[in-house]
Amino acid sequence: MPEIPAVSRRLLIGGALATGATAAGIGAAQAAAHDPAATPPAPRRRPGQKSMINVPFDVHRTVRVGVIGLGNRGSAMTEGWAAVPGCTVTAVCDIRADRARRTADRLVSQGKPRPAEYGGSQESYARMLRRDDIDLVYIATPWEFHHRHGRAALLAGKHALVELPVATELDELWDLVDTSERTRRHLILSENCSYGRNELAMLKMAHDGVFGDVTNGHGGYLHDLRELLFSDTYYTDSWRRLWHTRSTASFYPMHGLAPIAAAMDINRGDRMTVLRATATEPKGLADYRERFVPRSHPSWRETYVNGDLTTCLIDTAKGRVIRAEHDVSSPRPYSRINSLAGSRGIFEDYAGTSATGGRIYVEPDHSGHSWRDFDTYRKEFDHWLWKTIGDDAANNGGHDGMDYVLQWRTVQSMRAGLVPDLDVYDAAVWCSPVPLSVKSLAAGGRPVQIPDFTRGAWVNRRPGLDSPASGMPSVA
Repeated sequence: MPEIPAVSRRLLIGGALATGATAAGIGAAQAAAHDPAATPPAPRRRPGQKSMINVPFDVHRTVRVGVIGLGNRGSAMTEGWAAVPGCTVTAVCDIRADRARRTADRLVSQGKPRPAEYGGSQESYARMLRRDDIDLVYIATPWEFHHRHGRAALLAGKHALVELPVATELDELWDLVDTSERTRRHLILSENCSYGRNELAMLKMAHDGVFGDVTNGHGGYLHDLRELLFSDTYYTDSWRRLWHTRSTASFYPMHGLAPIAAAMDINRGDRMTVLRATATEPKGLADYRERFVPRSHPSWRETYVNGDLTTCLIDTAKGRVIRAEHDVSSPRPYSRINSLAGSRGIFEDYAGTSATGGRIYVEPDHSGHSWRDFDTYRKEFDHWLWKTIGDDAANNGGHDGMDYVLQWRTVQSMRAGLVPDLDVYDAAVWCSPVPLSVKSLAAGGRPVQIPDFTRGAWVNRRPGLDSPASGMPSVA
């Protein structure tokens, strides 16, 4: 993939790389351009356009997957798709054709059918999408291409599972919502942390009232990526480091935000309404470069503008508060924080001494102001997905099995004709802090309104990740 060209002041202050004008919300966005904290109103649906809430998948005897993007993430996930019962990878695509060939070779070496290979140009994915043997497109390209590739998959009549974030601008998020509604195809955020074992147990506890009335949650993505960001091979053409030179956004809060939002029934009885962002100075990457990177390295021509720690405070319609953090530039142990509290207790992840990594304090079980291990609670509230496929998840997927649980559940839902656990509205609201953090920071931390991507349907309770147990249809 070639180096990304120089970007405009709009992108430096806020945003993402432009992928072309989109129909959704552009007029409203231009009207609000004089106020950096303004959020455009929801665009109207076109005649005949309908919500995708509670729309089930058509039944697929076999789920046929096409993959766009075969770097570190895409290549590993491709093997996971091929391992799920009733799923086959029919096509793989990367701008570098050798990656498609190597991925296909690995699948054959594992006894899987050889997928068709696409590559060699930036438009190779469009040729792949013209195939009629793809039901689901998995997209793992750099962030700046997610909107373009996800939209193209929907317009080609495929469902799409898109890595984080699905888009980086508000008009792009609205465009994906509208395109999903018009094409009647699902676009889902590939948020593996929503399927984490602790996260799903926490969700079940919240829904069972263990924490009483839930009042607040805290999640984040705190991951020291400095060595990888300066690697010449890990992120192709340094695409991820370059984002730190052109945007002040909270790039990746969804890993921590999504599980908290699910436990609070966001879009299912509550909604996120207002966001306020703060950021520390961008010190970490420059300091790391000073100490460890040779002066001949191209990064020395870069200036970093993305704050080391970006914090978003988010209010909900029911008066709850979510704190979502992002920091990949500081020396620290990995954490997604994953904490939920209410009128009767609190759970904190990445803090305990037990094997689960969690700790808990809930009344009336506990007293004396002392934390307890999470072990017994996770056993009691373990989600049926982990009870069903926990061993397979550990053997077939990364990130402690979360990847495989996400893939297994996606395939199972498509094969059984179920309503997906997550939908395009979840994807849009969970990714909205990316552009909204920019707006708030540009306005000195002023609060900005979070769009209602459901257009009012958030008030209705409906299932999500708290799905009833069901089996994988048999493979003939």
